[in-house]
Amino acid sequence: MAASTAARLKDQSPAMTDEEYAKFCEFFYRKSGIQFQAGKKYFVERRIADRIEKTGAESFRDYFTMVRFQTTGEELQLLVNAMTVNETYFFREDYQFDALVDAILPEIARTKRPKEPIRIWSIPCSSGEEPYSIAISILERWSQADTWDIEISASDIDSKILHAARTGMFSERSLSRVSAPLRSKYFIPRPDGNFQICDELRESIDFSLVNVIDSLQTHRFRNIDVIFCRNLLIYFDDVGRRETVEMFFDALGPGGFVCLGHSESMSRMSSIFLPRKFGETIVYQKPLSVE
Repeated sequence: MAASTAARLKDQSPAMTDEEYAKFCEFFYRKSGIQFQAGKKYFVERRIADRIEKTGAESFRDYFTMVRFQTTGEELQLLVNAMTVNETYFFREDYQFDALVDAILPEIARTKRPKEPIRIWSIPCSSGEEPYSIAISILERWSQADTWDIEISASDIDSKILHAARTGMFSERSLSRVSAPLRSKYFIPRPDGNFQICDELRESIDFSLVNVIDSLQTHRFRNIDVIFCRNLLIYFDDVGRRETVEMFFDALGPGGFVCLGHSESMSRMSSIFLPRKFGETIVYQKPLSVE
């Protein structure tokens, strides 16, 4: 029956009633913070069909029961992996990397004591293009890079994509905006036509599985200087956005910055950050003193 259920889903026959879909979306929202609207039902059904086929569940109801009550949480993690979208490339929205090296890091450095680390957090980091782009931008363009201990953390809710990020293997398409000199310096061509980022960069970034709505997982991130969180909050509702922004506020040190995606605006979520304009981008700063 599992195969026939999956086939029925793939044939676009209704596999979930509207009530079942609503219950699933509410459950997934509570676990991940990601909200699916009615128009995403086909997308959700297709991915659940694949998980039904792989687990051998007899029906959506049986599969949903397993996901909710499995003590290990293994299938829930695999479902999260299937539901998340990971589409990125190196130096995406590069004007924010310009702002980072030209303005944000120099400003942060002026407030730091000698030997105090500068901490940068990329979430969600997807397959690693963003944190690696941050590292390359700093090494190539910030004159004080060798002066400071710079710690780059990168997190995602998708365990499969984190494995890809740690491996650091990228396609030609992913490197489309990487110049030939930078490719030669930081990437190793592979026989299959892909490129692997050099060991020095792979080993310099701390990758970890983190769900932004789980306070137990985010609590260890404190005194962060810059957070890159681009194109995540568009998947959350107003409550999820506000709670995530407040978590970032707590994670940042005084004067720390948040970089959002170009379609996201902090003013629609919270007034606790100060907008700052650097070049072509607006970023958001935690006040140096909080009353």
